[in-house]
Amino acid sequence: MIEIGDRILKLEFGKIGNLASSTVIASYGDTVVLVSALWKKAEEKKDFLPLLVEYREGAYAAGKIPAGFIKREGRATDREIIIGRAIDRSIRPLFPKGMIDDVEIIALLLSYDNENPPYVPAIIGASFALCSSEIPFEGPVGAVRIGYVDNKFVVNPTISQKSEFDLLIVGTKGGYIHMIEFGGKEIEENLLLSAIEFAIPYIEKTIEYQEELLQTFSKPKSEPTIIKASDEIYNEVLLFSEQIKSALYIPSKGERNLALENLYKEITQKLIEKFPNSEIEIADALYRISAQIMRNEILNNNIRVDGRKLNDIRPISCEVGILPRTHGSALFTRGETQALVIATLGTRRDAQILSELEEEEFKRFMVHYNFHPFSTNEVRPLRGPSRREIGHGALAEKALSYVIPDEDKFPYTIRLVSEITQSNGSTSMATVCGGTLALMDAGVPISSMVAGISIGLVLENYDKYALLTDIVGMEDHFGDMDFKIAGTRKGITAIQLDIKIKGLNVKIIKEAFSRAREAREYILDIMSKTISEPRKEVSKYAPKILVMNIPMEKIGDVIGPGGKVIRKIINTTNTKVEIDFDTGKTLISGLDYENVKKAKEMISEIIQEVEVGKVYLGKITRIENYGLFVEILPGKIGLVHISEVDEVPIKDLRNMFKVGDEVLVKVIEIDELGRPKLSRKQALNE
Repeated sequence: MIEIGDRILKLEFGKIGNLASSTVIASYGDTVVLVSALWKKAEEKKDFLPLLVEYREGAYAAGKIPAGFIKREGRATDREIIIGRAIDRSIRPLFPKGMIDDVEIIALLLSYDNENPPYVPAIIGASFALCSSEIPFEGPVGAVRIGYVDNKFVVNPTISQKSEFDLLIVGTKGGYIHMIEFGGKEIEENLLLSAIEFAIPYIEKTIEYQEELLQTFSKPKSEPTIIKASDEIYNEVLLFSEQIKSALYIPSKGERNLALENLYKEITQKLIEKFPNSEIEIADALYRISAQIMRNEILNNNIRVDGRKLNDIRPISCEVGILPRTHGSALFTRGETQALVIATLGTRRDAQILSELEEEEFKRFMVHYNFHPFSTNEVRPLRGPSRREIGHGALAEKALSYVIPDEDKFPYTIRLVSEITQSNGSTSMATVCGGTLALMDAGVPISSMVAGISIGLVLENYDKYALLTDIVGMEDHFGDMDFKIAGTRKGITAIQLDIKIKGLNVKIIKEAFSRAREAREYILDIMSKTISEPRKEVSKYAPKILVMNIPMEKIGDVIGPGGKVIRKIINTTNTKVEIDFDTGKTLISGLDYENVKKAKEMISEIIQEVEVGKVYLGKITRIENYGLFVEILPGKIGLVHISEVDEVPIKDLRNMFKVGDEVLVKVIEIDELGRPKLSRKQALNE
């Protein structure tokens, strides 16, 4: 065990799950994750690594029983998928190139202390499980989270420490970084770079801990099943280099993909007679030669597949308000990537209830991302959201969440839906840009505009490489990096780094930050020309919401016996009234603003306190020989004694008044039971 951030990181093995290739129990604080690594030798040829990572959280980990009728865990939650994807991206680059054996990582959260998130022990547990097993893996990897509390960097900040940002960073020995996830409120690049440099020694420490254990506890490594074209096949495909190059450099994605598909089929058909049952090997040669052509052109001639310079951004167009009945809408197009983003405003009861391992809370800002088959001209059925869709939506949500106004300022639940209508690289960052425009079109007073860009990389060695601004799909496919960076003019709000090489050094990361800032400001300039500030009012189709606070002791008066009073307000004004019984905070919503105001006035009257010396226009509710009972506020009835009705003595009050008459009265006293004493004659004399 080792100490990191004043807590113990511990790896245990040999006690549980011994039939798997390797099972590790990784704990940090009282957060405990069981991680098993399994593998199966490939039985048939494939052209990819079938790596499957599953992360699950048992409600028992936090001492809870699952909600709902069934009372057991169901399908993976969004959070489970997001953590699983983080584990996947942390280990995937470290498998041997061309390996096609089936590998599965299963991570189970066994104990959760609600202070130490499971990311770090889960990633380190997966790393050690792979390293200690017979599975081919070029690890270990180290992981750490860095926060910023009271102007100081904090290692693995707890949830209660309320860090200004959350940086999850994974790396290999030698200070190389190969996975980053980040969220923060407009954090300057230099501060973030310092946080990354601060993290490296702690990453190294977790790697050294694993290496120390591996000296005693590890299995001999098996030989991976590698798919790689023989030299003979490779050289045959190499003869078609000029044709491949011509197809690769067709500017339009659709035409380029069709030309490459037809060319690859033609080459495969020609070679399959000479090399029977070698389709996968031929495909490998085609991939490697196509990649090498593209990479050589970038590194040696600064030529990209669509003819742009290395730091050029594709043409951008923005539109807002394009849908007539939605609350906000925007169409963001960058080259052949396009996102149609729709904003919907709702009330508090539309918020998502999160009842996972932490205490139940309400989520009032959501981003949902849909990747449609037609966006890439594919034919496939529509199903539920994929892991990729959930991950991309979560990234865009993180990027935009830091500029969303507090509920006190803008008491709406906000949902963004990004419909990807064209895809050729970095649709998640298009979602961020389109989401900003849709929010502004909906009248959401965001604090800053947010834009995102993806920076690519082609690396021959750490002295010879090229960064690519705004990568297209082909550059992602054949390149080494997809570095998604979103932020405002002030700083960065979200990062997600995916790479295919062993890691980046700080120099490359710094250059990528600089390139991303330049691109981000350029995109924000274009977006600002379309809409420069949020609309002053929400759509006429959006609910209108007013907020008020009801004193805790008055909530019962507003509800009334059996809910009679609140129902009358709702039915009279055609509104919704949502009262937080813990705080008294009340949201009144409806489609008509005048009705919302009327409901607020009715509630204000109920909670209003009777003031001595104040004159009210009241209504007579009862007449007795000794005086009039007058309701001066809803539910507040006082007595006007017959001696206080008029200057002239009155024999029979029923001759002058009837129930329902309105009369001016002055509060002259409130007795010890809280009952107002009223005077009509004093009110008339004022």
